[in-house]
Formats: sequence, structure tokens, C-alpha cells
Amino acid sequence: MECINRIRNVLNNHPVRIIEPGGRAHASVALILEEQPSGLSILLIERSTNTNDYWSGQIGLPGGRTETRDKSPQHTAERETSEEIGLDLSTTHYLGRLDDIAPGGLKIVISCSVYAVTEHPILRPDKSEIADAFWVAVRELNNPARISSVEFIFRNRRRRFPALRVVDDKEQPLWGITYNLLRNFNKVVHNATTMKQTGLASNYIVKSIETWNVSE
Repeated sequence: MECINRIRNVLNNHPVRIIEPGGRAHASVALILEEQPSGLSILLIERSTNTNDYWSGQIGLPGGRTETRDKSPQHTAERETSEEIGLDLSTTHYLGRLDDIAPGGLKIVISCSVYAVTEHPILRPDKSEIADAFWVAVRELNNPARISSVEFIFRNRRRRFPALRVVDDKEQPLWGITYNLLRNFNKVVHNATTMKQTGLASNYIVKSIETWNVSE
């Protein structure tokens, strides 16, 4: 848990940028880590195909929109994770919170809470929402062969966004909001003086994610 503890210290000493939703929707996701002898892994999900879901079929982090009963963004992330993949985050370690993001062109604010599991969990995805839940080794995300891009027409313009093909058997790459959240996670760790001094992050985080800093 040494790497996890250092990440917790960095997040706890990082001033969080909070964006008030105002008239926008608010959603919260959970970035869940597992530390193994070979390094860190991140839990990702593949959303089920649904013509009524804007995020249909995409690779992302468990989470969803805030409901009136939610007490905080953290509570939203925990409730949604339980509903989507059957993982009770109250049994894990809460490490901290990343900066909120407000993607251009989308009327929504996204918050992200970071957790670490102590034991490999049994996941029970709700197939109506989640097609699959899987772990990706952070070191694998440094593989140049994984770098990709996504193109689509937005507001009558063809746009290109950086992406990662995180696993071989998934047609949909990881991009957009999840890409930006994970890049923000890298920045927090990479820019932390304590992480630089120890050098611990180089094996687990920095070296594995620094290739994500592709201009959008």
C-alpha cells in the first residue's frame, strides 16, 4: 500500500478546483485503484449499448448523475458504483478528489473521487447499464500501440480527440471525459514535489500516463 498511501498524501495536499454546476447537470465518477506486486491497475467499465444513453457503449469510470438524495459528489460516486457494478466503496480506502471538469460543448460538470481497494473485489455489473467491468494495468497504458484518436462531427465541424485503446478485445477506445480525468490524475501526481523526491511514481503512474498529454 506504499504507493497508494503516497497518492493519498498528494491528493490530500492538492487544492481541489470545485465548479458549481449552476444551470448545468452534475455527475460524479469513481476512479478505483488496485495495487499489485506488478504495479497499479485502474477499474474501467464498458457501458451497455442503449440508444437513449448519450454515453452508450463507451469506456469510462463507474458513476452517474447526481440525485436529490445525494449528500455530496462523493456520495453520488459511491451510490452509482454500487448500483452499476455492485461494489460497496465504503469497504475501500477513500484517497481524495480530483479537480472538477466542465467539458466544452456539454452542459455538465463532472466530479471524480479516488479510491483504492485492499482486496480484489467481486464485481456484479448491472447488465442493463454496464456491459463489462475490467481492470487495466497502468503500465499497459504507456504502450505506444494503444495511442489512438476519435473523430466525429460536432456542431457541423469534424473534431478529433486523443484516445487510448486500452484492451485488445474492446472496439471502443477510451477518450473524452475519462481521458481528461485520468490525465488530470497524472498531473496531480506528476507535479507533486513529494512524488518527485521519492521517485516512486515513476514506476507506477508518471511513466505510464505521461504519453496521454496529447494536444486536443
